[in-house]
Amino acid sequence: MGRLTGRRAIITGAGSGIGRASAELFAAEGALVMAADKDGARVSAVAAAIARAGGTARAVAMDAGEEAAVADLIARTLAEFGGLDVVYANAGISGGATPLLEQSVDLWQEVLRVNLIGPFLAIKHAAPVMRAAGGGAIICTASVAGLRANAGKSAYAASKAGVISLVQTAANDLYGTGVRVNAICPGLIRTGMTQPIFEGARARGSEGRIGQLNPLRRPGEPREIAAMALFLASDEASYVNGQAFAVDGGLSSTHPFTRRPT
Repeated sequence: MGRLTGRRAIITGAGSGIGRASAELFAAEGALVMAADKDGARVSAVAAAIARAGGTARAVAMDAGEEAAVADLIARTLAEFGGLDVVYANAGISGGATPLLEQSVDLWQEVLRVNLIGPFLAIKHAAPVMRAAGGGAIICTASVAGLRANAGKSAYAASKAGVISLVQTAANDLYGTGVRVNAICPGLIRTGMTQPIFEGARARGSEGRIGQLNPLRRPGEPREIAAMALFLASDEASYVNGQAFAVDGGLSSTHPFTRRPT
């Protein structure tokens, strides 16, 4: 049996990157996956790939930062799968590379809407269902940018710091319900969102230096974040609650310094 056999799981941002890797891994471990993404074509391709591999998945095109869409997603999962055990609120946007003093209120509102209000809505609408069933697991994608400066621009970093606080406060607001709420803080992961970083380094001839600031000296892959999400969704994490886990090759373990040549 897989680690999630029979579990009913929602994953947002499942059309690519971390979300896709998580949807595929959850399904491979026996979960029934409701894969949601704003890009309907991409998430349909993910669901089809899962089905070809022998798993079960449904594709939903939706905006994770819109309350009606989130409520509908929960309702559809209950109707099609008969319950809800796991939610991975992973959908997010970077907000671009605009310097702080040039950022607009509209930019901040959109980044916060998707990155922070989205996870809040997932918790708001999923937790009552899970509480009634005796428990469940909610996972949110935060970032090392929410821990310290210089891992993302200001709006993005602030939104991810909010996610870290959200899982802490939500875990306590759900005291005694059996609903666990945790966050993952990825470092530099090779995804569509980070593609400009890799392309820029390639153009400068410095692609081999990507990830050099962490002790593993490399970027991460989506499957490595998916593995942490799988753990947090599983019974193996039954005593893990209200935490934010950095999965970053060790990047956040140290303060800035000048490394001696090796």
